[in-house]
Amino acid sequence: MHIYRLPVLSDNYVFVLHDPASNTAAVVDPAVAEPVLDKLEELGANLVAIFNTHHHGDHVGGNNALIKKFPDAIVYGGEKDRDRIPHQQVFLKGGDRVTFGDHAAEVFFVPGHTYAHIAYYFPAVGDQGGELFCGDTLFAGGCGRLFEGTPAQMLESLNQLRQLPDDTRVWCAHEYTLGNLKFALTVDGENPDLQERMVTATAMRQRGESTVPSTIGLEKRTNPFVRWDAPAIQRSAGIDIPDRVFARIRGQKDNFAG
Repeated sequence: MHIYRLPVLSDNYVFVLHDPASNTAAVVDPAVAEPVLDKLEELGANLVAIFNTHHHGDHVGGNNALIKKFPDAIVYGGEKDRDRIPHQQVFLKGGDRVTFGDHAAEVFFVPGHTYAHIAYYFPAVGDQGGELFCGDTLFAGGCGRLFEGTPAQMLESLNQLRQLPDDTRVWCAHEYTLGNLKFALTVDGENPDLQERMVTATAMRQRGESTVPSTIGLEKRTNPFVRWDAPAIQRSAGIDIPDRVFARIRGQKDNFAG
């Protein structure tokens, strides 16, 4: 399975999955349709699936145009997003599985950013690590704002994701990394892995490179929202109760000017 990362809008990423054996494609969170259609034309591939993580417009905005062009494509989303995702046909819950070509993905229910958010995890094949498409739940160096969920829900959602193998690639839906790392340094500034990541990410962005994908292992070492139980984060929060630590640093991030 080949993964193509398409930058769209101001900071979104859309992901096109291509199965060369069948020359079929799937798309994850198509904010807009045009770049996806261009990539499909370039590949000469037939779109068979749209995998939505949640209902926000910058994740489903391309559904209508894609279905108009590929009316047989199946639209997937969370069961609690019923009537919120255009053309949704399959209503998924945590523990379900979806297939694309010869690949099968596990569905994670990861509320917090929204109450219906899901993620798709394709396990490792051979020497290639797994692939996680997590929408706006887990970001490189951060996590999504809590628009519909609670801190406890988001903490549990991120705890599920941090159990995945360290070499799992994290395909998050926005290029927010530098801002996230700037905040992370305010609560975990003595972390040498975080310091190194900031230098690396800054250089990448200066070269016009994407910082996505990340990996679960890198997030576990450097992302304060995955490290809420690390002593340094608890000291910064001034408390050691996990959901209250998480709530405090999430509130700080919401008010962080950067």
